[in-house]
Amino acid sequence: MSLPPRPTALLCALVAAAALLPTAGPARASASLSFGACPDSVPKPPAPDRVECGRLSVPLDRRHPSGPRIEIAVSRVPASGTPAERRGILLVNPGGPGGSGLAYAVTKRAKLPASVRRAYDVIGFDPRGVGSSAPVDCGRMGGLFSAPGADPVPTTPAAERTYLAALRRMADDCATGAGTEVLPYLSTEQTAYDMDAIRAALGEPRTGFLGVSYGSYLGAAYAARFPHRVGRMVLDSVVGPWDWYDFDVVQSRAMLRARDTFFAWTAAHPERFGLGGDADAVRQAYLRARRGLAARPVNGFGPAEFDRAVYRALGRTERWTGLADGLRGYLADGSPDGLRPTSAFDSPAARNYEAANRIVKCADGPGPTPREIVADIRRTRRLDPQPVLTGMEASACAYWPHRPGRRTPLGGPATPPVLLVASAHDPVTPIEGARELRELLPGSRLVTLDDDYSHGVFASRGNACVDGPVAAYLVDGAVPAADVRCAGPGLPDAL
Repeated sequence: MSLPPRPTALLCALVAAAALLPTAGPARASASLSFGACPDSVPKPPAPDRVECGRLSVPLDRRHPSGPRIEIAVSRVPASGTPAERRGILLVNPGGPGGSGLAYAVTKRAKLPASVRRAYDVIGFDPRGVGSSAPVDCGRMGGLFSAPGADPVPTTPAAERTYLAALRRMADDCATGAGTEVLPYLSTEQTAYDMDAIRAALGEPRTGFLGVSYGSYLGAAYAARFPHRVGRMVLDSVVGPWDWYDFDVVQSRAMLRARDTFFAWTAAHPERFGLGGDADAVRQAYLRARRGLAARPVNGFGPAEFDRAVYRALGRTERWTGLADGLRGYLADGSPDGLRPTSAFDSPAARNYEAANRIVKCADGPGPTPREIVADIRRTRRLDPQPVLTGMEASACAYWPHRPGRRTPLGGPATPPVLLVASAHDPVTPIEGARELRELLPGSRLVTLDDDYSHGVFASRGNACVDGPVAAYLVDGAVPAADVRCAGPGLPDAL
């Protein structure tokens, strides 16, 4: 698809939005990156480290380099070591699609092993459509931000029709808000081109990369397009090499397994949580809470908000105590306050995240049909009548105004050895995705944290068996002779 000779009003608005970094930042750069002050949203690292920000002009459509352009917001924390220790740049991405990476250069770097901090300039960036890089907005998104939201799990044919109608409205809202002429160019593959533009602007021969969750998919897409530019690449909590909708289905089934584990864990601490002494009793308490909020939402908190809270909590075991306490609190006094996340779902940042998430997924490859969506929901409900469908974002692609003819290419035989890192029981990015992606990356190794149930592993779980080999690979290029298995922490204590 080519752009019209003259940009539409919506496209002009998108390009104008790209220039809205705070005025404290540097002037627009095209062939190179000029760095200056960062916006207030980017935290300052402890002295003597410093963070600096800039903007890079890139084509909206790489096939038309002389056409409309957008600006990518970039941050940099320089390496703290000597020139002899320096290994280049390490681009980082926190996940999504839709996650802002500008501040991530500071926050993730602070957790990296000292040897990695000394070796690399850590580079954060907001992918196109996100944060300060031409942010997209899908407006009401089919009622996604209504509070309380409609029950997200349809149980009758009429409810299924209502569910599909909301997906159609979401797609229509994105077409109107972002513009149909822009949607195809907010893809992972176009972002991979932006990554290489950042590399070139910084004058680096190779791109070192650390991608978490969706960042692993982005890294694999970069490797497919620029294998000769790949430096040392770590893909953590790996998204499988499937269509996005198929990935969402796999994730929804993994959420059921994680929730069953949560029920059993909670039951093992009956005095602490008071939700029952066996997994079935805890499950029944959970269902009572959800049914109660579905029948009578409290201050804008209903079944959709409940499922979002559960989805978020299941991904990190350190949130399980809060989830169990929130269930007990609601059943005791009718208040869902213990279940509410600390950050607002209906905020500008959240709206941008949810919009970019759908837009990127629908630009990356074919979407499902409405018939497939209904059939998969029914199959999932046969596994468990009350599933958590919060992560089924790519369902909206059934009604998207454009239909990509192919899936984003990932990996390839020319890619140098990559390290993949996975938690054995991560429900957000199930480990089978890492195993399948590794087959597309010859010579790569998989580092697995066994007996672990959380999302995000390297420089996140505090496991020396994981962090040591990954740091050695990043700093010295030492590829393990075989896959690495590490003993995990097991289930957490009930605090």
